[in-house]
Amino acid sequence: MTTAMEALTVPEVMAALRLSRNKVYDLIRSRQLASFTEGRARRIPADSLADYLRRKIEESN
Repeated sequence: MTTAMEALTVPEVMAALRLSRNKVYDLIRSRQLASFTEGRARRIPADSLADYLRRKIEESN
């Protein structure tokens, strides 16, 4: 069975994290969130967002 990977838009990540557009792009620039560009569209793999959240939770404990 193959699992389809999901890629999120910047606005979707903004909504999920409740962060501004600038902060999401800061996370991408600092490589805390992996991303790729398809044409002119920036996409963030859902796994990258999940990894980021896991790291933040571990840091807070």
